[in-house]
Amino acid sequence: MRTTEAKDAVSVLFIEDDEVIGRHVEAGLRSHGYAVTWTRTGGSGLAEAARLPIDVVLLDLGLPDMDGIDVARQLRDEHPDVLILILTARSEEIDVIVGLDAGADDYLVKPFSLTVLLARLRAHLRRRPPAPAGPGEPVRIGGLTVDIAARRCLLGDREVELRPKEFELLAILVRHPGEAVSRESLMAEVWDENWFGPTKTLDVTMSSLRRRLQAAASAAHAPVVLPALTTLRGHGYRLDPPGPLDGN
Repeated sequence: MRTTEAKDAVSVLFIEDDEVIGRHVEAGLRSHGYAVTWTRTGGSGLAEAARLPIDVVLLDLGLPDMDGIDVARQLRDEHPDVLILILTARSEEIDVIVGLDAGADDYLVKPFSLTVLLARLRAHLRRRPPAPAGPGEPVRIGGLTVDIAARRCLLGDREVELRPKEFELLAILVRHPGEAVSRESLMAEVWDENWFGPTKTLDVTMSSLRRRLQAAASAAHAPVVLPALTTLRGHGYRLDPPGPLDGN
């Protein structure tokens, strides 16, 4: 494990066992002002993530001690706000979907250029929300409450834990209840207007958001009325408030 420091820099945990790739990426990140901790196994990467304040994780899937997908899941569970970018030689769509569904925010297929990696990092970091300037009014729709300023989601009186991109997607939709929001608008707002990856990322995130809300509603002590997250094929998504017959 090796750490390179830069004052007030974005902190990157780089988990990669390939020596050539590791040295190249570490040097490139360092030259652009990032603080880098490079480690070569999943176990040591998880240990460093628990020890250090980390903003970004660059994660190779082909690690010698454990599958990178398992590392991604544990990182996402333990560090919900960290940005996770997967680096993989697995280019099949199902592998990409599994990685994103495990909690990754983005992926790069090897071999990749340092220029593209740096562009992806800049794009994601631009979209990270700043700390709220002050309290705002929570949005209540049916049994769902979304406090955008505090980044909290509640069903009834119970908090629902959402991943950062899931929350940002929901926050846009609750600001426009009953309105169609295009895929392009959602990708630009939640990811970046210069997003390089597939829009399948949006569908995976929406599916995960639905599952989390439905699971929370099923586990609630009292019946909770959820708004519907409606897919508009060929266009985007819409959040539909429950009607009077739904108990709202």
